Amino acid sequence: MNHTAHLIPATQIPCYWFEQNEDVSRHVARIIADAIRQRNSFGHDAVLGLPTGSTPVGIYRELIRLHREEGLDFSRVVTFNLDEYYGLRSDRLQSYHRWMFEMFFDHVNVPRENIHLLDGDTPGDQVEEHCRRYEDQIRRAGGIDVLLLGIGRDGHIAFNEPFSVRNSRTRLVTLDPVTRKDAASDFFHEDNVPAQALTMGIATIFEARQIILLAFGEHKAHIIREAVEEPMTDRVPASFLREHPNASFILDDASAAELTGVATPWVLGNVEWTDKLIKRAVLWLCAKTEKALLKLDGNDFRQHNLHQLLRHHGPSARLAHRVFRWMSETIEYHPGGKEPRRILCFSPHPDDDVISMGGTLIRLVEDGHDVHVAYMTSGNIAVFDHDARRIADMMTELNRIFEIDAEKTPHLEAAVAEALNAKTAGDPDRPEVLRIKTLIRWTEAKIAAGVCGCKEENLHFLDLPFYQTGTISKRPIAEDDVRIVRELIERIKPDQIYVAGDLSDPHGTHRLCAQAVYRALEEMEQPEVLLYRGAWQEWPLHQIDIAVPLSPDDIERKRTAIFRHQSQKDTALFPGPDDPREFWERAEDRNRRTADLYNRIGLPEYYAMEAFVRREAK
Repeated sequence: MNHTAHLIPATQIPCYWFEQNEDVSRHVARIIADAIRQRNSFGHDAVLGLPTGSTPVGIYRELIRLHREEGLDFSRVVTFNLDEYYGLRSDRLQSYHRWMFEMFFDHVNVPRENIHLLDGDTPGDQVEEHCRRYEDQIRRAGGIDVLLLGIGRDGHIAFNEPFSVRNSRTRLVTLDPVTRKDAASDFFHEDNVPAQALTMGIATIFEARQIILLAFGEHKAHIIREAVEEPMTDRVPASFLREHPNASFILDDASAAELTGVATPWVLGNVEWTDKLIKRAVLWLCAKTEKALLKLDGNDFRQHNLHQLLRHHGPSARLAHRVFRWMSETIEYHPGGKEPRRILCFSPHPDDDVISMGGTLIRLVEDGHDVHVAYMTSGNIAVFDHDARRIADMMTELNRIFEIDAEKTPHLEAAVAEALNAKTAGDPDRPEVLRIKTLIRWTEAKIAAGVCGCKEENLHFLDLPFYQTGTISKRPIAEDDVRIVRELIERIKPDQIYVAGDLSDPHGTHRLCAQAVYRALEEMEQPEVLLYRGAWQEWPLHQIDIAVPLSPDDIERKRTAIFRHQSQKDTALFPGPDDPREFWERAEDRNRRTADLYNRIGLPEYYAMEAFVRREAK
């Protein structure tokens, strides 16, 4: 795999992308390490501006590794954090103060007096002075050498929300509704997210000598394009960064996907025409012209900057037929093959299997394959409290009806009620409540998989350790996680494996689960691995390797399976951003849209389709 940065052309600020976000983390950590060593070599402290959130986690882990294994010294490092929720004590689970110590400061030798954090518990009449003092501390430290930023889906940097002024300083701000919605999972509900925050201002950020903005995932792709390619505007504060003399965007493959130099490089000039790029360009041309493949002509290519493609790989009819054949070959009624095989579907959450590939599971079972499903996490944090109360009440009543010894089985209803009543907004659940919620998700998964025809003895509940935090924030994948996955694969010996390859999962669980599977497969004989998408997004047409046609009956049965996850119906606790619809509605709409896209390019018209990408063997 190529671990080097690719400079993306035609952006109004330097933008680099890597194929994997792990490569981004290593690259940025090295930049910071070099800055620390260089500043220290001149006898100066290195001053860092640091963010929180899921994006920089990999960077902090790599810096910790450099400290432990390569002796990177943080004793002459001074840090300033970008922001903090207002009204939140520093010991609260969601506090950035607590997060920074748990994720970074507790693991390196930054002197405590060199760590500067905004205090979310500052009394209202002292906020202005607190912010002014923070600005003074930055100036006394000599200014920030390297400042890291994330970007919100609304374009905010730090907590400088849309329409923040360019000359703003550290201050108290009101959070944008999009920001609060995106933070809802950390607080277990949007209602628990603070309405205000303390943040460095845009002018404060601009005084840093080097700024690096990081973005991971497809859910950031649209705002990245706005920030670096569209007109600069205070509606997208990140767009101001193009005025900084030493700012850059460092992206993974998914967040860079909508930039012109990545999505449609042929419009910028000559390119090297690979088969993959030819397929992408011709399918793009179909969408632009609203024509089917076999209706494209030479003028269509010439009018849309595809002269070079036509000249070197034409004529138009040949190109269209070539892509038509490629897309026709992706349609597969029997995704597991026609001979019986062992199939293993890895489902990160207990409902990802039926939401994302329920129709394919039905087909695999009907084709006579030995189908196994591995539920990688318990999914217990996504269960409402009222569901836990209901099940605990029922179990207590069952104990009474069947005269089960109360000494051996204490009144669960009372224990759960006590735990839930003691919990304040935004607090994680106690272990006894999490066990009830785990039971709810597991029983739902068994019933749902049964609707698809899967045998109960072929359902495997792995409950991987990385997930067992009781919060949205997860541990990194460790050897115990990989061992559990590897042992299951060795026991089943599957011929074909399905993995959630969803880079737009806003909570990151899909990414971590995929890492566990890939690491488990590293030293094994490689079966065929097919990647499916989760509830948030489908594969682009040009990336699809296998598309499984589904009938109306298949879709109805898939819908029934999704309905069996009653704790996620009618409203899921963590539905993801910007789509209030239920998961079954999203799944059906996506499956029918995929079929419609095939029909639009001139292929047979199907009712619905589930799509997969084949992972290349490593």
